[in-house]
Amino acid sequence: MGVLKAEVIEKMQDLVENCMGDSNAACSSTCPMNTDVKEYVKLIGEGKGEESIKVVRDKLFIPGILGRICAHPCEKACRRGEEDNPISIAYLKRYVADNFDNPEDWDLLKEEDKNKKIAIIGAGPAGAQGAIDLAKKGYSVTIFEKLPVVGGMMRVGIPEYRLPREVIEKEYSILEKLGIELKLGIEIGKDISFETLKNDFDAILVAVGRQAGRVDKSLENSGAEGIFNAAEYLKEISLTQNFEKSGKRVVVIGGGDVAMDCARSSKRVSGVESVVSIPLEPSFESMPSSNHEIYGAVEEKVDFKLGYGIERILVDENNRVTGLEIKKCISIFDEAGNFSPKFDMDQKEVVEADTIVFAIGQGVDNSFDSEKKLLTRRNGTFEADNLSMQSVSDEKIFVAGDCASSFIVVEAMAEGRRAATSIDRFLNGKDLLEGRSIENEGGYATKLHLPVEYLPEGWDAAEKVKRVIPASLPGETRIKSFAEVEKVFTKVEAEKEANRCLQCECKLCMKECIMLNDYTDCPKTLFKDYLEKGYDHIDAKIAYSCNMCDQCTLKCPKEFNIKGNFAGMRSEYIKDNHGKSPMAGHKAIEVHQYLGYSKLFNTTNKAPKNKKTKYVFFPGCSLPSYNPEAVGNVLEHLQNKLNGEVGSLLKCCGKPPKALGQDDLFKERFKSVQDELDKVEAEVVIVACQSCHGIFNAYSKQKVVSLWELLPEIGLPESQIGVGKGSDVKFNIHDSCSIRKMTSIHDGIRWIVNELGYEVEELENSREKTRCCGFGGMIVPAVPEVASKVMQRRAAETTTGHMITYCAACRESMEKGGTDAQHILDLVFGEKYTKSKSMKRNSGPVKQWMNRYKSKIELNKRG
Repeated sequence: MGVLKAEVIEKMQDLVENCMGDSNAACSSTCPMNTDVKEYVKLIGEGKGEESIKVVRDKLFIPGILGRICAHPCEKACRRGEEDNPISIAYLKRYVADNFDNPEDWDLLKEEDKNKKIAIIGAGPAGAQGAIDLAKKGYSVTIFEKLPVVGGMMRVGIPEYRLPREVIEKEYSILEKLGIELKLGIEIGKDISFETLKNDFDAILVAVGRQAGRVDKSLENSGAEGIFNAAEYLKEISLTQNFEKSGKRVVVIGGGDVAMDCARSSKRVSGVESVVSIPLEPSFESMPSSNHEIYGAVEEKVDFKLGYGIERILVDENNRVTGLEIKKCISIFDEAGNFSPKFDMDQKEVVEADTIVFAIGQGVDNSFDSEKKLLTRRNGTFEADNLSMQSVSDEKIFVAGDCASSFIVVEAMAEGRRAATSIDRFLNGKDLLEGRSIENEGGYATKLHLPVEYLPEGWDAAEKVKRVIPASLPGETRIKSFAEVEKVFTKVEAEKEANRCLQCECKLCMKECIMLNDYTDCPKTLFKDYLEKGYDHIDAKIAYSCNMCDQCTLKCPKEFNIKGNFAGMRSEYIKDNHGKSPMAGHKAIEVHQYLGYSKLFNTTNKAPKNKKTKYVFFPGCSLPSYNPEAVGNVLEHLQNKLNGEVGSLLKCCGKPPKALGQDDLFKERFKSVQDELDKVEAEVVIVACQSCHGIFNAYSKQKVVSLWELLPEIGLPESQIGVGKGSDVKFNIHDSCSIRKMTSIHDGIRWIVNELGYEVEELENSREKTRCCGFGGMIVPAVPEVASKVMQRRAAETTTGHMITYCAACRESMEKGGTDAQHILDLVFGEKYTKSKSMKRNSGPVKQWMNRYKSKIELNKRG
């Protein structure tokens, strides 16, 4: 394996560890089922509902249910929410489920029968998800549910006005379609023993819910008639749309979603005249319940006594509840953050009630395990591995959902899926954890986070704060029945909301760089390969396809120096190849360098007439090969303006070997340039080439100034000022990427064009945001197909059809790309340029070397 320099490896490792290119959007990563939220929301915005529901159903078997009742951690993590309001992801899911979910399209494919039996206790979302995954893998699955209906606590704990029962029945019908046996109304531990189940089945998934409600037993009269826990209260209402033992005045204790469900359900129960909610929290904002649940309760005229706790329960002579004495809560948690409410005993009042519902938490129902062989945690959940979900008590028992560690439906589903994966591995004798992670099988915090300046252009096109919310039934209407309160989005609403999505993704470098897209999906993937396989086991063509333009770094929020990594590899390829480039096309560069340093094409001239050679004009390689007359004219103009103290040097600065990674050869070549400068005792080098500017700035003893900075100081030839006025050509300016940070050069070029009198229309990608012309990095002879694409893209950006460059190589690239292009010196020393003078100016290598020789003559004439 080849060994790169330590600093290059360090840069690569930093990129691999911190690049966000392969990171999911927060909505998808935070979803415990890793649903591709970004994709299905995009499809909704494009009006592709049928395609969208397929993306949703790829991970979720209950899209209609989740679209109504999911706690949507995806929305809490939504990047847009940091700027105004998060996308209404759950409502969008409901929209496609209600309008486009056709059971005939459901995936019912199953693997070959594995002749193994799985028992699942509980038909809630965790058990159902586990059953579906296992059935599809070819296992025989039986679900035992003590309730007479499917859905578990989701079915009997969430009111019908939030979750219509027909939606549950429709989406749960996939169980029977997959051949899963449902045994409803069967209670394990009562109708069938847990031990019998263990003996009759190859593996068991325990997915029981939190069906054991709580009442504050520390209160006097807590066992009085008219006191109920939330679980039993909501269960009866869910099954019957009534609660027979309820009185006229209901009080609900608690401030969470379950408390709001109890309060709102009570408003619909026959005979109930008033409902009061009593949370410890002093404000709606501080209550743990979801905002929409609180708003719903307020709209339905539930009364609130915010910030109170119970002092005592009042009863009559028949031990029937008559009311509550409540006391003002002044704090809920102690300094350590522990639950330890404190009260003001001087602020008390009495609330009349004949029914009290405690919504203060629920426990796991473990009655199925009559011998209590499954170890439990302090909170009553079963001890199990958090990833494999395997019980610590028995290797053939797995747990998921409320009885494991989940708190919301979609988390329960994720645990059911993890358990199913583990059961499959267990029954096939495989390691339960190898190659697995929560990132792939549960919600996690993504690395992806784009600062505002890196958000997509036009991200705020959808009006800020205008998050679309579906309509709902009026409060006074909805409490008359258990009909669904919230309506589904219309097509217009759904598409408008979906199009607020930022489509979060950090592949800004990939969107910018043509070359990277030919070889990888993101830099992280590419450089991970380099680190694992070694640069010498990966095609050198990749490193030599980089234009070295820095545009990827400019676009990257973390400013990774990708160019530097490729440059480091080039140096190693050169060492491995005995000082030569491994790219066959670069033999042309060797010829170019041979000629570029030969006496035939080199010349050094002191200032004329025995003047001091304070300045040396260095035209570079590409300009002399393109326009020898301009080279001579520039030198003459400089001598006229700078007291004659200007000499010249025609030679290559050494950039080609530097770009190829021939570091030793570059040092040798540049030394020959430096020797010539020292020979004439120059103080300042005037460069016309931007690549030369970079080289001299980094390595020369002399001060370096760009011709394009100098001309605004000394002025243009008087005869040329205003020459372009009245021209029918409007120009774009292509800025060289090698000096993208040099504002003074950008300004100088624009000053020159303005002095000449030509009109300019700025490109979107100009100045510091300019794009490469396709010539950089010496890729033209090595990877011409990439160079061609880069040239064509840049040339196509012209808005006028006419481009000004101040690099002759850039000018050649623009013409190859398909647009009319002028070097700025064509204009500085030429006649008025008009559309009629547009023509092809590129020439072959023979003509270019002839021009190079002519440039030598021009410089010598003025030496």
